[in-house]
This record gives sequence, C-alpha cells and structure tokens, in this order.
Amino acid sequence: MKISVSLLLSLLLGLASASTNAQNQPQLNLPRTTLSIGFHQLQVQVAATPEQQATGLMFRTDMPAHEGMLFVFPTASQQCFWMKNTLIPLTAAFVADDGTIVNLEDMQPQTTQSHCSSKPVRFVLEMNQGWFVKKGLKAGGKLAGVPFKAAN
Repeated sequence: MKISVSLLLSLLLGLASASTNAQNQPQLNLPRTTLSIGFHQLQVQVAATPEQQATGLMFRTDMPAHEGMLFVFPTASQQCFWMKNTLIPLTAAFVADDGTIVNLEDMQPQTTQSHCSSKPVRFVLEMNQGWFVKKGLKAGGKLAGVPFKAAN
C-alpha cells in the first residue's frame, strides 16, 4: 500500500496541530492530594513528571481560593520557576522535605523572570498570589500531608 507524500504530510501536520492545541490547554486532571497548614486545608494537584511540571498552571484563567499545585521533584536542588504562559498571579512556596516553607516568591503573569528557592528543596507549592499573606503564613510555616511524610 502506497501513501502519497502529501497525505503523509497532511497527517503529520494534523497531529502536530492537535499536539500544539493540547499543549495550550490548562491541565486540570492531575492527581490531587490534601495538604494542611495550621487549620487551613488545601486541595492541590500534584505535578510529578517533567511534562506535568513544564505545563504547571499555564493557560489557567482562574483558580479556586483553596486550591493550588504541588510540584514534586525526585531530589532536592535549587528550584527556579517562571511564569511564561501563566495568566494568573501566583506565589511559589519553596518547601523542604519536612513541609517547612523555606521561602515565598510572588510571581507576575506572563513573565520569564526566575524566582528561586533560597536553598535546595524537593517541593514547590503554587497558590494564588496573596493567599499566604491573607492567612498570615510566612517562611518557617509547616505544611502537612502525605507528600511530606513520604519524603522523610
């Protein structure tokens, strides 16, 4: 069976276009877990693979107040985040293995400015910008949940 070059090219372009469209959509179906800090409960999506982490919260136009995304890396290292294609302002909490917030960084939408952890960490929690301030939470606060038990 012969396939014409133009048909093959059309199929490949169609697949590339579908892939590009999928990449420009928010990821809404990642695994979820519950975290707590003090008496505050959070429902977070868990981005554990490089592909999930690369997309993160890109293309979202909003996020519920007590939801966020937890990025889980295989080893502790300096983590740096940026906001290209991210439409909502976020705060990144860089978190140690025991759940302690190392530092907080406010990040503006659609920028490529790097925001980094002040020391090596395995976890980064992104929440709507202002969430930590409104709750009176700062570096040194301690998150609790399954990911931090598994890390110890």
